[in-house]
Amino acid sequence: MNEKKYWIWLGMVFGGGCRRLWQLMNIFETAEEVCCEILSGSRLLNLTDGERKNINSYSLKNAEDLIAECSRMGIGIAAYSEKEYPNQLRYIADPPPVLFYKGNIGCLTGTKTITSVGTRRAGDYSISVCRRICSELASKGFVIVSGFAVGIDITSHMAAAELDLPTACVLGCGVDVDYPKENFKFRDKILASGGVFVSEYPPGTRPHRGSFPKRNRILSALGRAAIVFEAAENSGSIITAKLAAEQGRELFVLPPADIFSFSYGGNIRLLREGAVPVMSVDDITDFFKPGSSADAYIKSDAFAYIIDSKPIQHTEAPKASLENEFLEQKKVNPTDNRNDSLFQQRHDDNNKSDVQISFDSIPEGLARDISMLLYNEGRLHADVICTKLGINAAELMIELTELEIIGAVRSCPGRLYEFVS
Repeated sequence: MNEKKYWIWLGMVFGGGCRRLWQLMNIFETAEEVCCEILSGSRLLNLTDGERKNINSYSLKNAEDLIAECSRMGIGIAAYSEKEYPNQLRYIADPPPVLFYKGNIGCLTGTKTITSVGTRRAGDYSISVCRRICSELASKGFVIVSGFAVGIDITSHMAAAELDLPTACVLGCGVDVDYPKENFKFRDKILASGGVFVSEYPPGTRPHRGSFPKRNRILSALGRAAIVFEAAENSGSIITAKLAAEQGRELFVLPPADIFSFSYGGNIRLLREGAVPVMSVDDITDFFKPGSSADAYIKSDAFAYIIDSKPIQHTEAPKASLENEFLEQKKVNPTDNRNDSLFQQRHDDNNKSDVQISFDSIPEGLARDISMLLYNEGRLHADVICTKLGINAAELMIELTELEIIGAVRSCPGRLYEFVS
């Protein structure tokens, strides 16, 4: 919490996406050191009048209060120095010092992500193609990132959510603000599908004209590639696409339904400048194939996420297994309704299934450790499982094969695995 409060306070003083903050971070090693230097009244920092005014207006107590308020509201905070912070943002120009989020921010880490952009007033052709492409991508393990606006954005999100798959919504306001109101009805479904709402703006921040262009650098960066479905020249979607290209992301563009239509002017311009035309979902999946640079970045980010995690040493002794850790947690929290002896299928709102997987059917030892890890932490990359359990890939594959045969674990695209729940 201490490091978090310093990042939040720096965001209050300098604002999100401020280059001044990162100039200081190049001098000092931690956010706490920057805060201490500022609060010491040092004249070496050459602060502006506006920054000095903010220093007098906000205290570290304000940051602590914000943390408490977010906790009360069920809103998470990922600071730049924390492993929950999406690695895709660390190396862009002026990354947000903190991200406020509602939902599963882990869906952005170690996974194939693609940013989908387009106009709010999209035609039937673009909407139809967007729904189909995003649905196919989601089913292949991609997390769709978009801006939660009407039109292309919400079509992209719901293509994933309707399959009960995660999608990430990047907002230009607080994550608790219902904007746009037309899309309020989709929030619960997106969250129930394992998705997330993220913003660099604190809860309660209302949208304003300047917040969305600023938000676009986050929107473009969270995807490992970007796809433009329909955009006029000089539109916000084109700005996002340009940012994606500047950030080193591959840019895919839907060929226009009508080359004379003003609404596809941006598509034509991007295609002329060298963007990859999308003729099928294969054009995108080929870019992420195993061994590609995109695949390497995903694996690298997966390792970055668990770099500070202490590996769980596997041993045949039952006391060292994750099963025992789970039972100990049960003693501490007796209100936890997860069954002690069964991995019980979680029910969705429609009570889709009453299937239960007997814990006794899972072999003791490593197989059960793997199952408990996936049950407790959700979908994980194979390399992450190896690191957390302190085993090699060969050992993991043997156990995963057996777990898939008995139906306890399911493989997902991109060497991801999840417990069947």
